Amino acid sequence: MIPKTSPLFFEIKQFISTINSSIILLERLLVLQPLIDYIQNKTVNNQEIRLNFICTHNSRRSHLSQIWAQTMAFHFDIKNVFCYSGGTESTTIYPTIITNLEQIGFEIEVISRGENSIYSTKFAENQHPIIGFSKKIDSCFNPKSAFAAILTCSQADGDCPFIFGAEKRIPIAYDDPKIFDNTPLEVEKYAERNQQIATELFYVFSKIKN
Repeated sequence: MIPKTSPLFFEIKQFISTINSSIILLERLLVLQPLIDYIQNKTVNNQEIRLNFICTHNSRRSHLSQIWAQTMAFHFDIKNVFCYSGGTESTTIYPTIITNLEQIGFEIEVISRGENSIYSTKFAENQHPIIGFSKKIDSCFNPKSAFAAILTCSQADGDCPFIFGAEKRIPIAYDDPKIFDNTPLEVEKYAERNQQIATELFYVFSKIKN
């Protein structure tokens, strides 16, 4: 599918132009296929597509996934996509996630600063911001039914054999960059995980036919 000419912020557009999804290994393509099938089925039937990305602390991988999924849906002009995130517990968004996204070109503002700060993230001038903060799966901010639960970490996958209201449960686990916190490799490893998530979600939405 040829992406539309989208008014993404210039730096994000440049970043996306460098993505090479052909590097994704076959084993990961198989992991991603159920998400492609879910989105495609909703698109064909002209239904709203609700994607809730879930990890244990809702602090790192689930937020990157939520933001990139919403951005890629817009980039590839896939309509009616609404992305969320949640955790088995509530903590806070880790600051390196914010720094990494800002370096790519996302415009991020702090709406409320505290132990669990609330952020507004924009990928394009005239699009609704993505409101991000750490929350549990059943937060009132998240959908209650007719959504796909995408498990972005193996622990959440094991802890949540059943997710109330989810019509589809899709495990797509990513290695946790948290293990590199406060080490010389922190910045590099967070950027690496961000790149992987962006690349895989680029691939997912590139496969959707309107």
